[in-house]
Amino acid sequence: MMSEIPKSLAKVRPEEINKEILRTGMIAELDAVSLYEQLAAMASNPDIKKVLMDIAKEEKTHMAEFKTLLFRLDKEQAEENEHGKKEVKDLTGK
Repeated sequence: MMSEIPKSLAKVRPEEINKEILRTGMIAELDAVSLYEQLAAMASNPDIKKVLMDIAKEEKTHMAEFKTLLFRLDKEQAEENEHGKKEVKDLTGK
């Protein structure tokens, strides 16, 4: 689990800091999704399981919020995301 920023943002160029903040937020949200889904899988109480899965879903929304903002700031990242979608479709036919 991430309890610290995974890299020193102090070393990031000022013009890149906001993109790195968003990427760090994305890492934290993905880590949280993984944690909550793993805990839900272990929970024997159906209420706990249900709440954990709901929280995991909320973290996925947070991930999408960070991604949306990142794509506004990093056009190359947005373009590569679209390129990746096309590659997957080409490779899988879906």
